[in-house]
Amino acid sequence: MSNKKFLAIWVPVLSVVLVLVVGANIALGVFSNWVSSQLGTGTYTITNADGTEDWDTAYSTADYATADEAEDAADALVREIAAEGIVLLKNEGDALPLGDGDLEVTLLGRAAADPIYGGSGSGSTDTSSAVDVRRGLEESGIAVNDTVYSELSDFAAATPRTNIVMDLPADSVYDIGEMPAADYSDEAVASFSDYGDAAVVVLGRAGGEGGDLATSMEGWDANYVPGQHQLELNQDEKDTLALAEAHFDTVVVVINASTSMELGTVQEDAGVDAVLQVGSPGQSGFAALGQVLTGAVNPSGRTVDLYAADFAQDPTFQNVGSYQYSNISGLPTDAAKGVDGGAYFVQYEEGIYVGYRYYETAAEEGFLDYDQAVVYPFGYGLSYTDFRWEMLGSTESEGTLSTQVRVTNTGDVAGKDVVQLYYSAPYTPGGIEKSSVVLGAFDKTDLLAPGESQTLTLDLAVEDMASYDEAGAQAYVLDAGDYRLTVRSDSHTVVADALTYTVDKTIVYDGDDHRASDQAAVTNRFDDVTAAFTGEEGAPHTMSRADFAGTFPTAPTDADLVASEETVAAFGGYDAAAAAEASDAEMPTTGAEGDLTLIDVRGLDYDDEQWQSLLDQLTVPEMTSVILNGAYNTGAIDSIVKEVTGDYDGPAGFSSFINDAISGVSYPSEVLLGQTWNVDLAEKMGVSIGNEGLTLGANGWYAPAVNLHRSPFAGRNFEYYSEDPLLSGTLATGVVNGAASKGVYSYLKHFAMNDQETNRVNNGIATWANEQTIREIYLKAFEIPVKQASAEMSYLADDQGTVATREIGATAVMSSFNRIGATWAGGSHALMTDVLREEWGFDGIAITDFNLYDFMDPDQAIMAGTDLMLTFQPMKSLADISSAEAVQNIRTSTHDILFAVANSNAMNGVATGAELSYTPPAWRYWQIAISSVLGLGLLAAVWGVTRRVRTHQVAAAQD
Repeated sequence: MSNKKFLAIWVPVLSVVLVLVVGANIALGVFSNWVSSQLGTGTYTITNADGTEDWDTAYSTADYATADEAEDAADALVREIAAEGIVLLKNEGDALPLGDGDLEVTLLGRAAADPIYGGSGSGSTDTSSAVDVRRGLEESGIAVNDTVYSELSDFAAATPRTNIVMDLPADSVYDIGEMPAADYSDEAVASFSDYGDAAVVVLGRAGGEGGDLATSMEGWDANYVPGQHQLELNQDEKDTLALAEAHFDTVVVVINASTSMELGTVQEDAGVDAVLQVGSPGQSGFAALGQVLTGAVNPSGRTVDLYAADFAQDPTFQNVGSYQYSNISGLPTDAAKGVDGGAYFVQYEEGIYVGYRYYETAAEEGFLDYDQAVVYPFGYGLSYTDFRWEMLGSTESEGTLSTQVRVTNTGDVAGKDVVQLYYSAPYTPGGIEKSSVVLGAFDKTDLLAPGESQTLTLDLAVEDMASYDEAGAQAYVLDAGDYRLTVRSDSHTVVADALTYTVDKTIVYDGDDHRASDQAAVTNRFDDVTAAFTGEEGAPHTMSRADFAGTFPTAPTDADLVASEETVAAFGGYDAAAAAEASDAEMPTTGAEGDLTLIDVRGLDYDDEQWQSLLDQLTVPEMTSVILNGAYNTGAIDSIVKEVTGDYDGPAGFSSFINDAISGVSYPSEVLLGQTWNVDLAEKMGVSIGNEGLTLGANGWYAPAVNLHRSPFAGRNFEYYSEDPLLSGTLATGVVNGAASKGVYSYLKHFAMNDQETNRVNNGIATWANEQTIREIYLKAFEIPVKQASAEMSYLADDQGTVATREIGATAVMSSFNRIGATWAGGSHALMTDVLREEWGFDGIAITDFNLYDFMDPDQAIMAGTDLMLTFQPMKSLADISSAEAVQNIRTSTHDILFAVANSNAMNGVATGAELSYTPPAWRYWQIAISSVLGLGLLAAVWGVTRRVRTHQVAAAQD
């Protein structure tokens, strides 16, 4: 073969091999964080200094010796949460409990054999070994009709039902998937009489991240009728109920859903004897269903949402869905990520009148008939026993109103009760908008035996009854007049008047006279958002109590589809260069000599000077490598002895999209925990998460989620507690406290107004509301845990190893996909700094939601107060790393990240003077070995080719 032909073959071959080897090594370097998440991160070894061997560096300790013990305890807790969270909605003729004898029941309904344990997306957990409905009943000694169950199982395996595929609407389906009544075989129907103690009909609705439930079932239901939506019973479900009623004397309906449903037909159906709401009960919660049916557990849950009779008449209904601006174009598209390039928006025209706030107020104003509009109030639930409440009096002390209620079990079985305190503020038509009733405090009794009593004290700070006045005082205002406090069994049923508190003169909480709970003056921060609700011609408006009929929300008009110049500019992106040029920041010190390490600042105040000395030691590359690689971790900084942390999803327990090895216990949905109305149980869940964290190597937790159930159609409602911010925020505080007691920092999410999933990744949904609505409704659930969370932590108080303790609060927050007005939430300085850090006093880390999209700009984020990008480098990079503005923002973000980590269980085992060494994972050695072999092979091949060519040339010359 001639040299020319020989080289034509071998030069391309060797070139391709060279490119593959070099390219693979570059890719493994660039994407090392992602590869490490799949194949191993390596081992960091802490070597403590001589003389510190006897120091107590176990700052966070587990309650259990092994992971299996922690999991067993968590499983027991899941059952306890479900037992307290199941709500008895209907119980005609005391149909329940069924009794504890030899019960034989027939399960009907697809969800009986194919139950919903949670939701899809980041809030999902492994439920492959979960207790299903049948096993849950059988554990309580209830025999289940196998003939029917087998047919249901076969049908479910072959028939699709709702499945929301995250951010891929084209792949999502919304079939109810109920088994038609006619499909039950003759053999199955004949078996009813053998298992005839009761028919237990299980009706389910699923939810998921990245998509909302269907407001129209057109195309998804063979029996579709105009106006039919996903949260009402379809014809197959109605037929199943009719089948049950025709063959059974006792019919129990079980609602297996973590969102409210239209249940008016079920409540009014005389053939349905009892209704139970079980939510999504996680790993073992269905065991509690069997206990409730037999009476071993007396249900004490309460609804976390108002159940309306007709969702289409709710004020939110017209402003849920897909609305796109007509004058914004040229935005990024990415079909693989579900990005179609549109610019979308949602308008909160209902204002503060969400859920029970609307129905209670509209009824008081005569706008609706409450009994016709509402099936179950907010905070509603029945019991197998009766309780008597006695008012023992109310007092005022240092700005707090305290009401004491003695609760006595007057029935014949043990039970728990929930006492709710509501306030009604004075309202003037045309003045500040106010709901007729607002939940101000609540408490739950212990398990009371028949005849046993317990006294509960419900505290309400006077300043918490203030309303936000965006138009006048631009501050919280406590209007003069009478504030009526009532004790209620739910949002509608008054049991007793607590007291009337009179404010003689209007109090404005502004300037230095701000509310005691605030760290700084509170004033308008969202004027640009409120401006969209000024009522100008063609602009959206906010519903007013003064004229519900005239201001009732409508769907966006043609004028609403035209974005303002400011909105168009905001969708156009962030200009880091312009921000740097306009900044007066001074260049901070970087890379200074020093011997401080992260353990030296554990336990110090955020603004302690020693923090500045530590930060001076860091270089810009060290800091940016952490900021830009925040997917399920915070990166190591060897120079200050900071290891990689493990930060994982999600609200129903530890999980990770990128690491299947991270799989904790599947807890019930936040809805079911919310239905317990039990803060102590919420804290126990946090402690349980903390214990699991210590066994799984988890330091941070992407939870709890405290967005609200603005609409029952929101696909992610299963991740959120309630429609009410006080209930949500109070339960979240308990969870955060419990986790923090074990050194786990909890990322409160999704900050804020992330109440719709549809189109969330399409450049961020522009979310419009007025400032009063933003503050009183949607920020309140975050404000409570940020201000109130507190747990004890230990730290080294000196260089002699003395251990001291102090309180640590909430130290982590996750921002959201959506925009606040036109500004991306994670890039909103008003939200992430002015409100969160300055007004509320938050110190800690703020992370983005999954940062794969162009609109989630890292430069804008660190300017605004969001510190960590939930992504892998180089998927995101900073456009500016050299200006004083940029370096100062990078330094501040690093400070925030390190503050949370320093005060977490990530510091376990670290003493003053420690050193950090790193052993790469096995795949790194394989990379080096394979690269070396291939490199040597290439050299040998090149040498061989060269020799052959030269030999051929010599031979040719001799010829």
